[in-house]
Amino acid sequence: MNKPYIIVVGGVSGSGKTTVSKHLSSKLGNAKAIFFDDYDFDGPSNIIDWVERGADYDEWDLDLLLKDLEVFRSDSVRYIVIDFPFAYQHAQIKEWINFAVFIDTPLDIAYARRLVRDFQDSTAKNILLDAKNYLSTGRNGYLEMLQSIKPSSDLVIDGTLPVSKITDIILKTMSKSYS
Repeated sequence: MNKPYIIVVGGVSGSGKTTVSKHLSSKLGNAKAIFFDDYDFDGPSNIIDWVERGADYDEWDLDLLLKDLEVFRSDSVRYIVIDFPFAYQHAQIKEWINFAVFIDTPLDIAYARRLVRDFQDSTAKNILLDAKNYLSTGRNGYLEMLQSIKPSSDLVIDGTLPVSKITDIILKTMSKSYS
């Protein structure tokens, strides 16, 4: 049995990783999708401190995700699409990855998407507190990903494009690179 082709879709929070991963897995056929946000990973308790200490991605314990990945690998699927922000930067998973995509979404758009997604039922006070936190320290986490994850990805794609266009570009690039 052939091993499935594993595609990682990375980017900052709000970049569109989950949306692109869902659309891509539906277009590929015979594919499974795994979503980072479905897991409660053991990792750094303070993201800001983690970034300031050098952002060691291996501090995140991916055992639960890897167990699911093993199950999917034995399910005779052809593709596994993983919504995973760290791409090749995590030692536990980098050897499994065949192709890493970075959704390069401008930080203002990514942050606005995150506000819309996460604060729909929140008070203005909570939204303003989050914005203040983002400006004072949280933005550094986004910038760290742009410096480490983006350059190590196989494909960097404009996150302002429509999801269908992003998916088409990924599929076209994969077919050229790995046919």
